[in-house]
Amino acid sequence: MYEGPVQDLIDELGKLPGVGPKSAGRIAFHLLGTPPPEVDRLLAALQKVRDGVQFCTVCGTVSEQEQCRICADPRRDRTLVCVVEEPKDVQAVERTREFKGLYHVLGGALDPLAGVGPEQLRIRELLARIGNQVDGVDVREVIIATDPNTVGEATATYLVRMLRDFPGLTVSRLASGLPMGGDIEFADELTLGRALSGRRAL
Repeated sequence: MYEGPVQDLIDELGKLPGVGPKSAGRIAFHLLGTPPPEVDRLLAALQKVRDGVQFCTVCGTVSEQEQCRICADPRRDRTLVCVVEEPKDVQAVERTREFKGLYHVLGGALDPLAGVGPEQLRIRELLARIGNQVDGVDVREVIIATDPNTVGEATATYLVRMLRDFPGLTVSRLASGLPMGGDIEFADELTLGRALSGRRAL
């Protein structure tokens, strides 16, 4: 334990995801040795995040404006909506350059043990978007892109149940299976099973 402000900084850094006590200590002492102008830039960036970042009123991702650049882009296909858990997932899908539709950020996944139910997520907003036309265009497909883990699968199952009664709406799920460059012998049974069931003709 260190004294005063140094320990306070270590404690706060240790609350960040993926930062343990040792890493928090290293970051704190790195900051102690950093020239004041660099620390000021870090402080300014943190303050901008706190004061200047808002959430898009349409999709729920982080944005500087009322609408994010994706929702405001008239070239995007408004008949397609990709549902993701967090804003970082939007960037992951965008990096593929394969998806040209819009997004809907849930703000997490269903996790009853952690007290996260449908009311804590942006599911009501998703249903409202599908029920109403977006810029005069009907949504014809919802792609569920939640994480392929227990809570992500539970969320996907719940969304399918909520969306299946919308007439003319296709609900799809991201395919999952073997990663590029991986070896079949090292794949777990669930991943290999998904790859087999999701196979496609060549």
